[in-house]
Amino acid sequence: MKLFRETELINADIFFYYHKVTKFVQANNKKYTKDNTINTIMDKKVIVTGVIGADVHAVGNKILTYALEEAGFKMINLGVMVSQEEFIEAAVETNADAILVSSLYGHGEIDCYGLRDKCDEAGLMDIPLLAGGNLVVGKQDFEEVEKRFMAMGFTKVYPPNTQLDTTIADLNILFSK
Repeated sequence: MKLFRETELINADIFFYYHKVTKFVQANNKKYTKDNTINTIMDKKVIVTGVIGADVHAVGNKILTYALEEAGFKMINLGVMVSQEEFIEAAVETNADAILVSSLYGHGEIDCYGLRDKCDEAGLMDIPLLAGGNLVVGKQDFEEVEKRFMAMGFTKVYPPNTQLDTTIADLNILFSK
């Protein structure tokens, strides 16, 4: 699987993170493959992901998708500038097991407001909602940000620079319930 198309230009930062993810996946391959007891309970859980709102930060989204696919999840990546309705439509169409929202431009809290209610209205009452990235404008105490997202109905919330293995482990635990 290719992470980037031939027509996409990559800079040194993207190249660095691509190799970092590749090394992570190689180092943890046994830990996250279907042969492992953690993932044997999974039957390719489907996760809808994308970058919400007017945010166009695509690199982290691609890296996250790649790592989660390598960890055994079926990823539906909607790309950037994704509306709440698009997340919900994709989750319904694919019978998704979770929705993972990314945001780096600081307006994730605004963009995610009401997502749980819309999911419930669409019949997705039990679907886990996860969000991560730079979710708010300015430097704010993450514990307070997390509380606000949990009050909005999110299952798990991640601060900037969360390690990929944290998200993978959380998803495995979430899907083992």
